[in-house]
Amino acid sequence: MQQQKSFHNEEQKGILYLVPTPIGNLEDMTYRAVRIMKEADFIAAEDTRNTKKLCNYFEMTTALISYHEHNKEAGGQKIVEKLKEGLKIALVSDAGMPAISDPGYELVAAALEENITVVPLPGANAGLTALIASGIATQPFYFYGFLDRQKKVKRKQLSELANMESTMIFYEAPHRLKETLIIMEEQLGDRQVVLCRELTKKYEEFIRGSLSEAVQWAKTEEVRGEFCVIVEGGMPEEKDTAAWWEHMTIVEHVEHYINMKELAVKDAIKQTALDRQMAKRDVYQAYHVEDQ
Repeated sequence: MQQQKSFHNEEQKGILYLVPTPIGNLEDMTYRAVRIMKEADFIAAEDTRNTKKLCNYFEMTTALISYHEHNKEAGGQKIVEKLKEGLKIALVSDAGMPAISDPGYELVAAALEENITVVPLPGANAGLTALIASGIATQPFYFYGFLDRQKKVKRKQLSELANMESTMIFYEAPHRLKETLIIMEEQLGDRQVVLCRELTKKYEEFIRGSLSEAVQWAKTEEVRGEFCVIVEGGMPEEKDTAAWWEHMTIVEHVEHYINMKELAVKDAIKQTALDRQMAKRDVYQAYHVEDQ
């Protein structure tokens, strides 16, 4: 068991500060965040060029070192060594909270293994900023972040979330938004969703409606900017409603698994039989023989 007194002997020990940075509007930088970044021996940045702009705006002259997804093992070890020497390092990502859909978790874990003090600062976060203005229930909520880029994996991830009653928070890139919304409607049903983009910036926008409406919007509008997607949780009574496949024939049911889930025919027949509580041979007969 490890007990951390964050500010005990603060001047004599190395400290890793986790410093949130603005997600758009630079005025969202806190006084404390600016002070910590100025007082630190180094700022560990996801993109030093991007962080340099922030430093120039707030007149910070602290030296920058690189810590990002592709050098987190070697870069992280160098940072830990500096912390063990008693230096103060402020970790920042390009925007928002370090370690939330951004590099940081591995560095925090490595620092704690060496019994180094880790101090988090409060600040900007896209997920919570979007959630409180969404109009969808704010508690309980489940933060997921980015879904997998592969369609097959994404379908599986969303299928596993279909019965979750908590509001769900996702991040998505503009070029993948339409595909993600289509799969969300397929796997979650036509529930309420809010698309949030350009948060805290001049062109901040909230698009509220059903998933089917959001799909149509994404098909007809120019999709630009990083998105935070807030999705309504499932209702408890939905678990007792009619099966999603009830309106389908056996053939349509099997074809659904082949086309939408990318299953082999034999696996699609097996799953259809499980859904309908039928013998697999009867489903096989209906699909291969009766449909001829």
